[in-house]
Amino acid sequence: MTMPVDGTARVLVVEDDGALNEMLVEELAAEGWQIESSRSAEGGFELAARCRPDLVVTDLQLPGSDGMQLLESLLRLPRPPAVLMITAFGTVERAVAALKAGADNFLTKPLDIEHFLIACRRLVEQRRIRDELDEYRNTTAGGGFHGMIGSSRAMLNLFDQVRRIAPTDASVLVVGPSGSGKEHVARALHAESRRADAAFIAVNCAAVPADLMESEFFGYASGAFTGADRERPGLFREASGGTLFLDEISEMSLALQARLLRALQDGRIRPLGVEQEVQVDVRIVAASNRDLGECVRTGEFREDLYYRLETFQLEVPALAERGADIELLAQRFLLEHARAHDRPATRLGDDALERLRSYDWPGNVRELGNAIERAVTFCNGEVVGADDLPTRIRLGAAGHSSVCGTDDEEPIPMELLEGNVLPTLEELRKRYVNHVLKFTGGNKRRAAALLGVGRRTLYRWLDAERHEDS
Repeated sequence: MTMPVDGTARVLVVEDDGALNEMLVEELAAEGWQIESSRSAEGGFELAARCRPDLVVTDLQLPGSDGMQLLESLLRLPRPPAVLMITAFGTVERAVAALKAGADNFLTKPLDIEHFLIACRRLVEQRRIRDELDEYRNTTAGGGFHGMIGSSRAMLNLFDQVRRIAPTDASVLVVGPSGSGKEHVARALHAESRRADAAFIAVNCAAVPADLMESEFFGYASGAFTGADRERPGLFREASGGTLFLDEISEMSLALQARLLRALQDGRIRPLGVEQEVQVDVRIVAASNRDLGECVRTGEFREDLYYRLETFQLEVPALAERGADIELLAQRFLLEHARAHDRPATRLGDDALERLRSYDWPGNVRELGNAIERAVTFCNGEVVGADDLPTRIRLGAAGHSSVCGTDDEEPIPMELLEGNVLPTLEELRKRYVNHVLKFTGGNKRRAAALLGVGRRTLYRWLDAERHEDS
């Protein structure tokens, strides 16, 4: 069993000191996690076996069997938790022994609570990523699900829906924001269907001129019109036996929508200049990043065609909703582009990952791929850092504009430069910190990431500023 679907972690505290046990429970509960506690190794193991925690915080010195024995027992569980050891008797030798035995981290008393919470957050996140990677490997063994990488709950649900719908011959409507991968979903539907060995033909309806749409889709006979010196089968006949993917179907004319509906209902089309209808066996997968229901209400899309298509509707989630998938996709793009461009990059640095996680990704997977290609190009070593990423991503704001310079220059907010007297560097730092905090809505974690400093540094700056004001 992995973490709860809502992302809430389960944490077990095993500490025989009653006051410390209570304090740790309160601090961890404030993180929004589900907390259990025990004051003995035996009781701790019983709780761990029952509630299957993501993290166990345990003292090394416990009554009865000690923390090392508890650690060994925890590691034998079907799903071992992350383990953080704490002790008042910390030595290098004991720390090394605990880490070699399988502990994930080691802290000594007296505990620095902020340091302790940071360590816990990191271990919880690592446990979550480990769970998702395990589920991803089990569910999509062999390099992804038909080219799609994802271990988030939203993507695993999407893969399951594709498997269920693909064996049918029903039309499918794929919806989702631009750049999210709708064509990949269409190709997966084709690959999982009985039509996998036949043609898959994709066409962007927005790219076909309105006056050529009918002939492109249904074909024409030789001599059907001026310039038609030879027969053209059209997309429907080319895709017969396979799948026809209609991207941006909302851009199709109403007249052509009517003919498409007829083809879906009867399995017949009539090419231009041909008196007899032609039988075709085509599965239609349509996609749109516009709300087709709204297009129906405004008269831009036929209601009967909409209901024909939306019986089976698949929704591709935005990248910002896919959690750890961002890291999985970024690493995949990094390796692909490094090979393609013969660059030395092999992995993403922690600072780069922090920027990628905090960015909103309005352009979704397509934007991420372009950003990583740019980063790989500018990276001179094995590790891609935050400085290699596009400026908008380093700042965590889509479309953030610079007052001066190019995309590769850091923007200086105009309001920080107003006035006739130039501020000192210290004053400018204070004003810029406040500007970033305002930009992030007071989110100190994100503000620290954008400023490129640790949260303790940011808190220290803010604390010093409060003391100056008092």
